[in-house]
Parts: sequence; structure tokens; C-alpha cells
Amino acid sequence: MNPRSLVAFSAVVEAGTGLGLMVVPSLVISLLLGATATGEAVAVGRVAGIALLAMGLASWPGRKPAQPGRAALRALLVYNALVAIYLAHLGASRHVGGALLWPAVALHVVVALLLAWAWRSGARSSTA
Repeated sequence: MNPRSLVAFSAVVEAGTGLGLMVVPSLVISLLLGATATGEAVAVGRVAGIALLAMGLASWPGRKPAQPGRAALRALLVYNALVAIYLAHLGASRHVGGALLWPAVALHVVVALLLAWAWRSGARSSTA
């Protein structure tokens, strides 16, 4: 197996596992660990799923050499945006969270906005 195919395979596995953890964390945790996940474990499983999805995105090999750091920028943007949305959902809809929940939401929103700005700036400079 050539390295590019191996990286693509690994990226698909990680992103797929991440999506599984985001959608049905209890099932994935049960299948992987043989344990029952409830409450906070489900929330942590979903955050881990978001991170695995971002890692899969960062690892996906492009067709041509990308700008340095472009894949990492994309992955971190996805991670920060999804974590901010999910944590805000937990706090607003599920009424759960500790003292750092809302500061963490705010931090991830700010980082996601900065990354989106950097993404747009990079896209404009690469087309100019």
C-alpha cells in the first residue's frame, strides 16, 4: 500500500469514527470498549468525535500540494466551530455545564471566527 493510500485510509477511518461518536456515541463506546456510556460520558464522546473528524480532515491528502498549513487551518476551523455549537447546545438546551462551559464556548467561537477570517484571507491571496 502506498503512503498516500494509507494516509487516505487512515483519514477515512478517523473521520468515520468521529462521525459515529458524534451521532451515536453510546453505541460506538459500547462497541469499542464494551462499556455503557451515559450522561457526561456521552458529551465527552461527542467532543472526542469532533476531534477525530477534524483529525481526519487535517490528514486527508489533497490532489495537489496545498498551501502550508491549509489542511490544519480547515480542521481547526471545523473543530472549533463544532465544539462551540455543541457546548452551547449542552448549556442552553440541556442545562448542563460547569463554571468553564460558557467561557469555553466563547473561546471556541472567537478562535473559530479568527480561523474563518484567516481561511478567507488565504483564499483571497491564493486567487490574486
